[in-house]
Amino acid sequence: METLAKNILTRGFYGRDTSKVARELLGRALIKYSGPEIVGGIIIETEAYYGQDDPASHAYSGRTRRSRIMFGKPGTAYVYLCYGMYYLLNVVTEAEGRPGAVLIRGLKPIWGIDIMKKRRKISQDINPADGPGKLTIALGINIKDNGADIVSGDNGLYIFDCQKEGGNFKIAVTERIGIKKGKERLLRFLIKSE
Repeated sequence: METLAKNILTRGFYGRDTSKVARELLGRALIKYSGPEIVGGIIIETEAYYGQDDPASHAYSGRTRRSRIMFGKPGTAYVYLCYGMYYLLNVVTEAEGRPGAVLIRGLKPIWGIDIMKKRRKISQDINPADGPGKLTIALGINIKDNGADIVSGDNGLYIFDCQKEGGNFKIAVTERIGIKKGKERLLRFLIKSE
């Protein structure tokens, strides 16, 4: 874990084009520290959301109470409740004042797998973090993490440069899923399974 702590992604990493950040987050490690508990894994799926030119984005209608965080500092966690059921984790991208965010859709669990399975109330040999709502439950991410600075590790939430996957994976690019508008855009990125 000490090696990972030396490789926290910088604000400059996030302050770039949203789809580029979404693609380059693949293979990086997302970690949530909760007291002595450490849970996390390798990011295997993301989606990019832009601003007012993206009808699927919360910033499509401009700056609102909900979307204002997308106009803020890159590297900030944007957590919201989806369908009144699941919290979803996004990371703010682009330069401050220009909205963008990357939805973290899936992880390959590495640290604290038993804790994740307990939180998800599952015992089978299945991935406890293979969807955006499942991921937040497994990692203990909720609305209290909204606005957390991932670069400085507010609330124990970090993303690290980690070569657990060796960096030699293939990336699939598809339409975004689970949305009604703007789904034809090729803004979903995932590591292809071998």
